[in-house]
Amino acid sequence: MKGRHLKNSIPISPTLDDFNASGKVNRKIGFSFPAARLVWICLLAVGIGATVSLIARILILFINLVTNLSFFGDFSLTFQDPAYNHRGLWVLIIPALGGLAVGLMALYGSKAIRGHGIPEAMEQILVNQSRIRPKTTLLKPISSAIAIGTGGPFGAEGPIIATGGAFGSTLGQFLRVTPRERKALLAAGATAGMSAIFGTPVAAIFLAVELLLFEFSARTILPVALACITGAAGHYFLFEAGPVFPMPFLSIPSNSALLIYSLIGVLIGVISVALTKAVYYVEDLFEKLPVHWMWWPALGGLAVGLIGYFAPYTFGVGYQNITNVLAGSTPLALLLSLALLKFASWCIALGSGTSGGTLAPLLTIGGACGAIGGFAFSSVFPDINISLSMAALIGMAAMFAGASRAYLTSILFALEATSQSNALVPLLAACTGSYLVSMFFMKNTIRTEKIARRGVSTPEVYEPDLLRQIAVQRVMKHLLIVPDAAQKTIGAIREFYRNSRAEHDFLAFVDQDGEFMGILPTPEIFNVDINPEVSVASVAKRGIYTIPASSHLGEAAELLAKSPSPFLLVTSDAPRGKITGIITYKEILGCYLRHTRDNRERKRSLLPGRQRIRILVKGRLPRTSDY
Repeated sequence: MKGRHLKNSIPISPTLDDFNASGKVNRKIGFSFPAARLVWICLLAVGIGATVSLIARILILFINLVTNLSFFGDFSLTFQDPAYNHRGLWVLIIPALGGLAVGLMALYGSKAIRGHGIPEAMEQILVNQSRIRPKTTLLKPISSAIAIGTGGPFGAEGPIIATGGAFGSTLGQFLRVTPRERKALLAAGATAGMSAIFGTPVAAIFLAVELLLFEFSARTILPVALACITGAAGHYFLFEAGPVFPMPFLSIPSNSALLIYSLIGVLIGVISVALTKAVYYVEDLFEKLPVHWMWWPALGGLAVGLIGYFAPYTFGVGYQNITNVLAGSTPLALLLSLALLKFASWCIALGSGTSGGTLAPLLTIGGACGAIGGFAFSSVFPDINISLSMAALIGMAAMFAGASRAYLTSILFALEATSQSNALVPLLAACTGSYLVSMFFMKNTIRTEKIARRGVSTPEVYEPDLLRQIAVQRVMKHLLIVPDAAQKTIGAIREFYRNSRAEHDFLAFVDQDGEFMGILPTPEIFNVDINPEVSVASVAKRGIYTIPASSHLGEAAELLAKSPSPFLLVTSDAPRGKITGIITYKEILGCYLRHTRDNRERKRSLLPGRQRIRILVKGRLPRTSDY
């Protein structure tokens, strides 16, 4: 990089390597300004959304094929519910065989296919610049189709979200893009998959914000939004139009019913905490088994088969279970059985490390628990008009909110998936209660616990970058400029400093022509080990990086990380910028510490203090004796 530090003069326009790299990317593709670059990423996102929609359709057809071969012996792509199979005792080993196939694929293919996929995508975003290995794009949907098609109690949305994210990341690794742009492409692929499966583009956008992007900015939201719109179009074209979970019309609830729905949300929050802890408890139990982890999905499949033999409705995706629960006509005994047995089957299977999604099981269990809560409150308060369909819907969303802590996503998903706008207020109340309970009693969520155990921390708040909000000139330290210093000695500089009667941490030296000679910290000038007769030119520090005063602290931090010196010279923004100050790590960290301290301190801002109260009461200023 040319002209980024001082030797014998001040560069006109110091730059950063990262910015130069970004410029090279733009020139290579043919764009030279940010708006055009954003358009290019958006076009890529649309292409990703269309491709992922097609992958989603292929995945569903593949699941149907494996299901028909496993449970009905038919080579067919049409949907058949595995609950109506006639395999008898064979259903005990069909899920185990599917688990064995997944274990072999994980062992000889990629361990990343294990689990429900979103934690792995989150981890790659946070620690690996959104780079996912390309073979995950192929292995994840195949392994998930085998696991679900052989009876695994999972949803298809988790695998397609993981597959879409892997596809977006892979494309971003083949193209010359920045890590931020690659993250947008990964999120675009993941959320396009969710939108393609459920036809819920707005919920998918907020899923990206809450679980993948960890930010809210136009340059990441716009590509994701376009990918979700494309995914929704793919859903309507490749699947069907209308709500994915049709249900009876819901009327606006009374205040008494709204209170009941809020209490149901709180109870679902408690259940979501217990459910999350149970999943990872089972996972820890599998870790203690004296067998290789490749066999765990097969062992989990045996449990799935055993439960499915007595309760075949626990097999497979089970979207029809959600629709039946939302209809409000499911008997209480069946609701209890569905909630308990679906949970047991899913918990054991997911804990074993097989491949599958969590959203559909959470919706099924949450909907059943919500309907059970509706039954219970209706028996205690028969005069309150409690809708079992509404109770099931808020239970479904509250379970999602509590287990995943995707607050806005859970509300919007319930609205979009059912087209029940009158449920908005009950959903807000129930999901808020569930979210608060989850925050109080659970440090991590079902999606973050796994990566937290690996030492990866997920952001809790999405704030703008503090360092990019503060200009260098606001925090820089001023220098003492020593003119005509070419022939001066250290002793003369000491005398010059004492006569200046000013406190400065650094001194900058210029020659008789005003050209920069170097810089020295004040403590080094007064170091007793330095001979006072030594010339300044022989000890002054040169090769100092410079930064314009109008630059933000983020740029200063990046340049300091590359600089051989622990400080930067600050120059004016004029073409031949003059030295105006100096900045070190101390100033940058000081801004950050002040910001975090201000956010932690509890103090009154508007409440009147003791003196103001006396003024208001007595109508006079306090006397000295009043203090």
